[in-house]
Amino acid sequence: MARSAADFGEFYLASYGRTVAVVAAIVGSRHEAEDIAQEAYARALSRWPRLRDYDLPDAWVRRVAVRIAIDSGRRRQRWQAVRERLALARHPDVLEPGDDLRYSPLGAALLDLPLGQRHVVVLHYLADLPVEVIARECGVPAGTVKTRLAAGRRRLEQLLSQQPEEIGK
Repeated sequence: MARSAADFGEFYLASYGRTVAVVAAIVGSRHEAEDIAQEAYARALSRWPRLRDYDLPDAWVRRVAVRIAIDSGRRRQRWQAVRERLALARHPDVLEPGDDLRYSPLGAALLDLPLGQRHVVVLHYLADLPVEVIARECGVPAGTVKTRLAAGRRRLEQLLSQQPEEIGK
């Protein structure tokens, strides 16, 4: 059991930063991404005797983290709708510029993409995964991944070209 825990610790240290970066690019908040990643790694720890034999256990953790992020986003949308109905939206949560992607032009544009496009763009460009791996992780054909990548790139180009003076500041 001690060796198993040591293996997991090494795995965690080697892959945690990448997982947080991917999730942060999807949800838009590093703090939320850290919480999501911790939950995914907690689930991985309970399954570690089986997961450690996988070729890519970090792919399993990433997939779980993305699912948690999507569920979290749905809950947040429902909560926002309730807040608006109750007229509490006049007092939005205070965001720290260093935490939230909306404070950078690229981050704001990325968050403006539909979730399916954002997911494949993040996995392809941030996690540096090939189309075939993304297709397998997302459970869609490679052609769908390519279509989403192309649409996401077009939309990002469109959004970023509207604010050229902002980029690079």
